[in-house]
Amino acid sequence: MLDQSQVQKIAHLARLDITPEEESQFASQLSSILDYFDQLSELPTEGVEPTTRAIELSNIVRGDRHISWDGDNAANTRQALLDNAPEPEGDFFRVPRIMGGDDA
Repeated sequence: MLDQSQVQKIAHLARLDITPEEESQFASQLSSILDYFDQLSELPTEGVEPTTRAIELSNIVRGDRHISWDGDNAANTRQALLDNAPEPEGDFFRVPRIMGGDDA
């Protein structure tokens, strides 16, 4: 069973501000989680290959395709893309600022 000083240290490392009542509650909850891991350590795992997930998943996303940008085709495609942009600005896309102030 974890004591309150161990819970306080975990809360500090996780940058959590918890009350003394929460410390008591978390001590019992974290202890039960650790007990569960102790049960898992008793399982026979010799000869079991490491995996990243319980079932295999296949990639359902289409593959990348290379499209050449040549001559007239590039200009027409660029203009078509800019025509569909919500806020084109000349030959560029205007996007929201992600760093700095709120002004544009």
